[in-house]
Amino acid sequence: MPSDRALKVQNTVHRALLKLTGGRIGRSMAGMPTLELTTIGRKSGRPHSVLLTAPVVDGDTLVVVASRGGDPVHPAWFLNLRDNPTVEVSVQQGPRTTMTAHIATPEERAELWPRVVAAAEFYAGYQRKTTREIPLVLLKP
Repeated sequence: MPSDRALKVQNTVHRALLKLTGGRIGRSMAGMPTLELTTIGRKSGRPHSVLLTAPVVDGDTLVVVASRGGDPVHPAWFLNLRDNPTVEVSVQQGPRTTMTAHIATPEERAELWPRVVAAAEFYAGYQRKTTREIPLVLLKP
C-alpha cells in the first residue's frame, strides 16, 4: 500500500510534469482525464488539493475512485468531502469549478463499478487488495 509520503511525492511529480510540459504531458493518464480536486480539511479547515483521474465522465458528472491504491483506509480527500461535499474541480488544467461531491449509493456503485473497471482494469486489482469496499464519488456542478 502506498504511504502518505509516496502519494505526496507522486502528486508533486505529476504537478511538476504538467508545469514543465505546459500540460502536454499529464492532462490524462491511462486514457482517463486528470483533475485537481480541492477539498476543505475536516480537521484543519484549510483547502487541500489532490490530482486524480476520472475513469467515468457522464456529461458534466465526473466519477472518481477513492481507492488509495487498495489501501485498507480511505484517502484523506474522501474523508474531507464526506464531511463537506462542496469541492472545487479543475479538469485537465481547465478553470476551477465549484461542484458537489456525492458518494455513490450501493445501486449507483453497482452500475458504475463495471464501467470504472472497463476504463481502468487496475481498479479491480485495488479492490481485491482490500476488504473495504472502495467508494465511488460523483462530482456534479
